Amino acid sequence: MSKTLQAIRGMNDILPADGALWLYLEDTARRIFEQYGYRFVRMPIVENTALFVRGIGEATDVVEKEMYTFEDGPSKEKESLTLRPEATAGIVRAAIEHNLTYERGQRVWTHGAMFRHERPQKGRYRQFYQLDVEALDFAGPDVDAEQIVLLARLWKELGLTDAVRLKINTIGDQNDRRAYRETLITYFSRYPEQLDDDSRRRLHRNPLRILDSKNPAMQTLIENAPRMLDHINPDARTHFEALQALLRQAGIDFEIDTRLVRGLDYYNRTVFEWVTDRLGAQGTVAGGGRYDGLFELLGGKSTPACGFAAGIERLILLLQERKTECSDAPAIYLVFQGDEVVAFAWRVAETLRNEGYALTLNAGGGNFKSQMKKADASGARIALILGDDEAHSRTITVKWLRDTDKTQHTGEQERVSAAELGRWLKAHGV
Repeated sequence: MSKTLQAIRGMNDILPADGALWLYLEDTARRIFEQYGYRFVRMPIVENTALFVRGIGEATDVVEKEMYTFEDGPSKEKESLTLRPEATAGIVRAAIEHNLTYERGQRVWTHGAMFRHERPQKGRYRQFYQLDVEALDFAGPDVDAEQIVLLARLWKELGLTDAVRLKINTIGDQNDRRAYRETLITYFSRYPEQLDDDSRRRLHRNPLRILDSKNPAMQTLIENAPRMLDHINPDARTHFEALQALLRQAGIDFEIDTRLVRGLDYYNRTVFEWVTDRLGAQGTVAGGGRYDGLFELLGGKSTPACGFAAGIERLILLLQERKTECSDAPAIYLVFQGDEVVAFAWRVAETLRNEGYALTLNAGGGNFKSQMKKADASGARIALILGDDEAHSRTITVKWLRDTDKTQHTGEQERVSAAELGRWLKAHGV
């Protein structure tokens, strides 16, 4: 007997029991993004590997260890392709390719699957889903603040305001980071015995990433390291101070975390994270910042930009921790029996769907008792019952299956004229 096939480790199925919560989150995010003027885009899942090597940074963990990369094409024309590990580089590639910012800046958003080959754990998967928001060709701190305020509104809508907190920092501009990089190398080189293997590997390639280490044994060393905030130019400092003023004006609480650097090389100036202490090690639920040099790195003209990504699975975990209830159950379940009833049942079903009702029509036959069990299991609020008597009299028996906050009718039933059914449903708040 052949072995039962299962999903790949770290690539999870999303089943009907969780589907309503995912749709609730995605629909809420879509509505808020649109309120702020962000328009939907969708980029390919597969891109040229060079896009991520150049954009994310060759010395990052993502490029060094986590990308799903493969060769494609005829033997003499093979090219290296990669499943996208994040969305920003692909959006910038598309903006350059299609000249999106030729006339004006663009606010865009997307969502979808990303891929990173790493050890799966709660809130960290090999195929994971993100909400991604980008503002292209906007230079001022007002857009940085706008995206943070947007996320604050999303948390409020989802009931998660008290579950997350905001950290911000500035990592200056390219010349600042170049000088700071040398400062960090000098500092950490004085303590080689305190560096773990990852930090030794990063020391001369990407020393800023040492600051992001979660190794408890290194936290004192990191805490005493020189601060990026003390090594930024006046323009970057002014930008950061303006961002803080805008956040205070908007009533957004924040903490300045001078060790916050983010994990990708394309960031500059503003970086931020919304974090939680309710998911164990995977505490970042959304993060981003400014990446004014990425367009040039990918072959475009100099274009300032700012964006963020939010992890959908981690937000789902927070919503489940808060016991957020969502249902995609139909409002109505229609049960019927009898050869003469079939056509009548289908007409009733389609008429109600034309009026906007979610309705499940029983399939597979069965007696009324078995069909009513299915109706109750569906989560529907009411069952419509059609038999020979109803077909002859052009009426429908309506039975309430469960109460709501506004209606307390469970178990009640009555006959309603088919012609009046739509009005009856509306009058009773269905």
